[in-house]
Amino acid sequence: MYLALLVIFLQCSEIYTQQRVFTFNGVEIKVQPSVKVKNGAPMSIVCHADISKSTSFQLKQNFTIFKDGKLVFMTVSDKRDAQYEIPVARSSDTGDYECTVEADGKAKSSNALHVWVTGMTKPILTAEKKEVLEGEVVKLRCELPEEVPPLVFFFRKIKMNSTPKEKSVFEPYRNFSVMEFSVEEDDNILQFDCFGRRYVKLEFENSKHSNTTLVTVREPFIKPTLNAKPSSNITEGDRIQFECSTVVAQMRDIEIILQKNKTILNSVRDEKLLKYSAVATLEDSGEYLCKVEQGRISKTTKLNVIVSELFPRPILAPSMSKLDENKELTLNCSISGFQKANFSILRKNSNGDICLKNSRNLTIIVNVNDTGSYICKAEVKGIVKESKPVRINVYAPVSKPTLSVVSGLPEVVLGKPLQLICRSAMGTPPITFTFYKGNEVKKIVINDTYATFLDENIRQNDKRGYKCDARNNHSSGMKTSNILNITVIVPIRNASLGSIPYGEVEDGSETVFLCSVKEGSWPIRFRIFRKTDREVLLFEKNENADRVVWRKEAMNRQDTGTYYCVASNRANVDVKSHPISISVILAAWQKGVIAAFVLILIAGAATLALWWFLCKKKKAKGPSMEMSGSALATNLTSEKLTRQHNDGDYSSGSGYIEDTENHMKSTDENKGPDLESAEVEYTEVEVSTLDPHRAPVQKGTETVYSEIRKANNDSVENRHSRIQGHPDAT
Repeated sequence: MYLALLVIFLQCSEIYTQQRVFTFNGVEIKVQPSVKVKNGAPMSIVCHADISKSTSFQLKQNFTIFKDGKLVFMTVSDKRDAQYEIPVARSSDTGDYECTVEADGKAKSSNALHVWVTGMTKPILTAEKKEVLEGEVVKLRCELPEEVPPLVFFFRKIKMNSTPKEKSVFEPYRNFSVMEFSVEEDDNILQFDCFGRRYVKLEFENSKHSNTTLVTVREPFIKPTLNAKPSSNITEGDRIQFECSTVVAQMRDIEIILQKNKTILNSVRDEKLLKYSAVATLEDSGEYLCKVEQGRISKTTKLNVIVSELFPRPILAPSMSKLDENKELTLNCSISGFQKANFSILRKNSNGDICLKNSRNLTIIVNVNDTGSYICKAEVKGIVKESKPVRINVYAPVSKPTLSVVSGLPEVVLGKPLQLICRSAMGTPPITFTFYKGNEVKKIVINDTYATFLDENIRQNDKRGYKCDARNNHSSGMKTSNILNITVIVPIRNASLGSIPYGEVEDGSETVFLCSVKEGSWPIRFRIFRKTDREVLLFEKNENADRVVWRKEAMNRQDTGTYYCVASNRANVDVKSHPISISVILAAWQKGVIAAFVLILIAGAATLALWWFLCKKKKAKGPSMEMSGSALATNLTSEKLTRQHNDGDYSSGSGYIEDTENHMKSTDENKGPDLESAEVEYTEVEVSTLDPHRAPVQKGTETVYSEIRKANNDSVENRHSRIQGHPDAT
């Protein structure tokens, strides 16, 4: 029973759940009456939810409205719309609105909608003081009570018959701002106002102007008065007195200043009157200014003064402005149309003018040290006037100039410039130097004591000499230097090295090396080097020629290597030849010695081998065979000696006959100590070889070396013969 009830309950719940199916089709936000609303008008934000349901059932929705991301309204309703009422719209209600609807765990949000409440509230302006003094400041406060920052505040200072002065302040966090205006001279009644500005979506909007605030300005002192006594038009030499005065409300930190051309002549502090007097001169003519300052405020008064000339400026006249030393100079000082004055003649000096004479005339014998500027002064009634300076130049004659090469030696490398210097040890500058090449003027220079000339056109066969002239304003005229002849050094070109013999040189022989250049000025420095693992200087010589010969008398194996020569002259440029290779080989006699030594070694080795073979054979055949061989060898030797005596020919071969029949060995049974110490002799004999087994007779020559041992008593002789076959013998 209970099981049946549970099944029925679950089925009913499932049917109920299937009946409460819904979905959000969309959420929309609207503004009434429009997205632009005037300030102070009513405004409604309406949020509408578009919902689809499976059946008709009641659905509670949670409506939430946001402004610029902040919650401003929230309600729960089973209706499709929710409305946020704003009875009086203000500019602070401007922003982006968005609404969200939520029901049974489902939620949907609308798009953002921008609402602009146009028009700003009128700002309120207040002034800290209603009455101020000149030089003080006016502090103002402008406020927009119902506006939301950020805001920009504009303050205006309005003055009669002038353009208002405006200042602005940006306030990012508050809806009011404070500004100060300084009160200047001639400010009497001032008006101030302000207005605000805000920025909305890249647009800006200004508020209305605030109320106008009046500020009264009082003068701390009156404009000063400036007078000149006895008059503003006077004659130089008379005394003039200036008086500057003012009326002050408060005698505190007040200052009076008298100026001329921005130069302060006199000043007083905390006083109402300033006085200044001086003897008038022509330079005192001009505009004078009296300024009264207190704090930030200042007032000025100007006065123009004219000073008439008492006497004109004196004139200094020299007898000559340029003259030779030891000449007479007369200076005369005068005043046009005025005779009675106190005159003095002075010489200008950096440490102070030097008075030469208290008179209108001066006559002196000058020297070079008298060169300088001279003036004269005239005094009348305490007024001193100075003439324009007169330049006097006293000249000493120039000495004979010297012409030389800047580098020192009178020579130049072909292709390089030549720099000359002309000096005059004595003479008053400026000196005019003239350079000549031959008789051609190359350059004119005006300088103090020397001048230089650069000649870049140097030729190899140019024989023209150089000279220079020097002259100044002395009456003696010009002086000419001696003629300077220049040696043109031709650089080395194309060095080459050769040898005789070339390439291979026999050990111990002489080798001649020839180093030459195609072009170059003498003397030439020749150097010959050998390069193996290092460079070795072998020969060095200076020659007044374009070639040099070096004989190396005895070459050896250590002289094998690469040779080259280097040539240089005063152009200081080393020119290197192409290298040549020299190989030192053995001389002919050295080769013969080596060949003979090798042949001796070979013959000795062959003799030892033959001796060993015969000894071995002797042991095998016995004594009878040995005697037979000895007799045959003796006959052959005798025949050969006979032919040798008749023909007189000697020849040698390269073959050896090892047949026992042609080999003779003497067997002497009486060998002893005397035989071993016998003297050995070698005799070359020619023999003919006979072949007993062949019918034809073969002709040839063989060399037989006979070894003869002689005993001390000359009674015992033992011969051993070795037969060497001719290469043509078979």
